[in-house]
Amino acid sequence: VHKSTHHFDLVNFWLETEPETVYARGGLRFYGRENAENRGITRFYQRAYGSENAAGDPFALDLTADPHLAAMYLAAEKEDGYHRDQSVFGDGISIEDTLAVLVTYKNKALLTYSLNAYLPWEGYIVAFNGSKGRIEVTVREKSAINAGKERPEDGAMKSGVQEENTILVMPMFGPPYKVEIEEGRGGHGGGDPLLLRDIFGLPGEDKFNRAASHIDGAKSILTGIAGNISLQTGLPVKVDELVKF
Repeated sequence: VHKSTHHFDLVNFWLETEPETVYARGGLRFYGRENAENRGITRFYQRAYGSENAAGDPFALDLTADPHLAAMYLAAEKEDGYHRDQSVFGDGISIEDTLAVLVTYKNKALLTYSLNAYLPWEGYIVAFNGSKGRIEVTVREKSAINAGKERPEDGAMKSGVQEENTILVMPMFGPPYKVEIEEGRGGHGGGDPLLLRDIFGLPGEDKFNRAASHIDGAKSILTGIAGNISLQTGLPVKVDELVKF
């Protein structure tokens, strides 16, 4: 639900509609101890810090190798008890890492959604197919953690591929063209300063009506909640039967 909720919120905003029915299939296909054992892995650990078995594991997050991570997570463990460097192949890993979701919306739009949580790049590719053609949006972000080792330059992935933000429009009858994307300064393409100003300062002009309410947040997470129920039952779920606004 966590990461997908951001995606489902974007879809609700883009399509100006709400989810009606959700059907989902998927499961834990890569992470988790059982999957690792099936691939021949025999050395396990619960967290990387202080573990000999974590040495040489490319999936291990070494908090001591990065002063920023050490200060934010390792030094704060006595405050919140959170271990940021837990093994994704340790005991207790149960969240799905591979998902396929089909959503029908109240305006008759359809969403086919695929999530793979273990791939070597972070981002998303969105395609809008409509009566006037197709729009493709590609957001390829940098590697977020890089296992606590030397982190790449801002805006670059481990392989050296620069981050990509593109919009390609393919009209039904006409040549395709790219749309220039305006980005502000600050995190999330300039979105963080705008959000902070909206919450703690004086909101500025919002010509795209991007400011979300608590109702918008609830409607975005309902897609994920319905998807989780569908995973358990194997049946499509009607969102209106989960909650009334």
